Amino acid sequence: MNKVGEDIIRVAVVDDQRLFTKGLSGLVDMLPGVEVVGVAYNGEEAIALCRKEEPDVVLMDISMPKMDGISATREIKDLLPQTAVVILTGHEEDEHVFEGIKAGAQGYLLKDSEPEDLSRAIHTVYAGDTIVAPDLAQKMLNTFEGGRPAGGTHLAPPLTERELEVIKALAHGMSDRQIANSLGISEKTVRNHTSNIYRKLHIFDRTQAVIYAVREGVIDVRDLEYRPPGES
Repeated sequence: MNKVGEDIIRVAVVDDQRLFTKGLSGLVDMLPGVEVVGVAYNGEEAIALCRKEEPDVVLMDISMPKMDGISATREIKDLLPQTAVVILTGHEEDEHVFEGIKAGAQGYLLKDSEPEDLSRAIHTVYAGDTIVAPDLAQKMLNTFEGGRPAGGTHLAPPLTERELEVIKALAHGMSDRQIANSLGISEKTVRNHTSNIYRKLHIFDRTQAVIYAVREGVIDVRDLEYRPPGES
């Protein structure tokens, strides 16, 4: 669908079930401000599609022939760090969802989600935010705890008071604009703080910021929730 005069979010749909893929891509293409730039039916096709089209968001199935969605997500994030990946799953407790998040996905979406949930998810990850349920965040935290050195010593360098405020806001899903308004600083300053945080902690996205914030006690995992962009 050609949507002239809009700030379009370019989306790729990846799933090996062709009827589902065609139906989902048709639905996504009808959403305001969103356009499907292509579909793929396995991980290898997904990588080729992303290399060609450089989509803003990829809706990625997990179990596919030739290459699974987790491996494809990892390669796509290496190739296009700015592209957001959302894992498509039939069950919220699917073990593979966790693996997808670790591979670099910004969150997950149930395949039977309502159109408005689909739209919110696409806009959320496009804005740089994540979709991480509290129980999944806790599971990710437990993984970090399992790899912590004996004695519980934290090797991460200390953050400034302002950087702690920013990472707390990031972990709660706030956009750069919301953080800027909340802290009384410019969006450029927010981005500078975010870059410093990523550099100091050797992390690359907001999902990892969530993990760090929970692990270090900056936020309580029970306080995490999915907040669509624009919601304070």
